[in-house]
Amino acid sequence: MPSTTWETSNNRVMLVDDDELYLETMMAELEDRGFAVRGFPDGPSLFKELERTPDADALLLDWTLPSMSGIDVLSGVRDRGIDVPVAFLTGRALVDYEHIALDRGAVDFIDKLRGADIIAQRLSRMVVGNRRRPPVATAEPEAPMVCGPLTLWQRSPRIQWRGADVGLTITEYKVISLLVANIGKPLTYRAIYDTMHYAGFMAGYGADGYLVNVRSALKRVRKKFMALDPAFGEIENYAGVGYSWRRPERV
Repeated sequence: MPSTTWETSNNRVMLVDDDELYLETMMAELEDRGFAVRGFPDGPSLFKELERTPDADALLLDWTLPSMSGIDVLSGVRDRGIDVPVAFLTGRALVDYEHIALDRGAVDFIDKLRGADIIAQRLSRMVVGNRRRPPVATAEPEAPMVCGPLTLWQRSPRIQWRGADVGLTITEYKVISLLVANIGKPLTYRAIYDTMHYAGFMAGYGADGYLVNVRSALKRVRKKFMALDPAFGEIENYAGVGYSWRRPERV
């Protein structure tokens, strides 16, 4: 069910939901609000379209889908090298599901009951935030950023520590990339949280809930680095402030 304005729109959304009535209704609601929308009932049909048109501005996934879950669809999108911002649209408004979605690299988790206006607002913020990212040149091989034992690639987002891949998620990569770009400078919990999602994002934990979210994320990242190097200590915590990446010691 492709939108006729897809080729010229700056707000192209791919929506995946196995509820046919909801899919058609939400497509119409979003199109009325200025989005070009293509709808799919499951992951495999989405993947076929992405092979032809991998140029969406946002991807909206239902949590529960036939044949493969929404989380598995997200993994499949990333495995194909597609870095489109992804949000989950779900009736399962539980903290555990939200944690899983955000940890896997989704940028938002939206309750279906919030309605079309709220969904459209959240999509707009996703699209604008993605559009502001600087374009990446592809004509020449990328020279990685080296910071002591750490090597960071931006075009194909990955990080190595002492020559071994750390295995970070997209969200974790964003956090470490931010810390390394501001080496030695403490960054606030809020700044880190905004980088994990987008400016002003709020999860379902109250006004200060992002503090727990950031601490949990950095704890997981530390474990991944320490699995490669038990002496790892580059991520420094500043109580009540946030975190920084320690400057390499001069030899």
